[in-house]
Amino acid sequence: MEHFPPFGAEDGLYRRMRAACAAEWEAYTWHPFVHGLSDGTLPLASFRRYLIQDYLFLIHFARAKALAVFKAESIAAMREKTEAIAAILAETTMHLRYCEGWGIPQAEVLATPESAETVSYTRYVIDRGLAGDILDLEVALAPCTVGYAEVARRIMADPRRRVDGNPYQSWIDTYAADGYQAMAQAAARRIDALGVSHGGEARFRIIAATFAEATRLESRFWQQGLDAAAGG
Repeated sequence: MEHFPPFGAEDGLYRRMRAACAAEWEAYTWHPFVHGLSDGTLPLASFRRYLIQDYLFLIHFARAKALAVFKAESIAAMREKTEAIAAILAETTMHLRYCEGWGIPQAEVLATPESAETVSYTRYVIDRGLAGDILDLEVALAPCTVGYAEVARRIMADPRRRVDGNPYQSWIDTYAADGYQAMAQAAARRIDALGVSHGGEARFRIIAATFAEATRLESRFWQQGLDAAAGG
């Protein structure tokens, strides 16, 4: 049972898509990798693998936002996406410093190739944006942007959460922070607005399928971390 309402409007597109893939969404937002973050038992090798691939993901996330500038429906949306690109590029620098704090030198991060999971996820998002319109792209991005905020909420509500001495608390704090939570809510509301201006019932089946596939790819992104600890 959830301890908080989902993001977005009660009758909006975001919640409809989320409900349409409830099993996949549960598997993603409460994946065993997330359990390990919550109770502090995630193997270090898993987190290290995740951190490196997450840096490589950020690069393509910035490219997807650049595509969103091109696909944007207004000047205001173009400005918003341009600011998001700058923020993501700044985040890549911070991410490299964060990796160093976990004993991963910058040279190792930059020399690591993208995993199959990273390639499949990022190229799927960009493909949906290239093939479709701004709604297709925003929907493909939503499980990442909004999903991480929900993951943090679920961890914070977890009765088994390790509060003291959890090595992953800094990661949890990043996505549980008010600023990130507000950004996720705004992203869900934007999906709702695009659902009105660009959607309609005729598109729901395709849009919902995109959201579900991006959700499954998010789960695989977590799983690669667990596979690293298992020697996979």
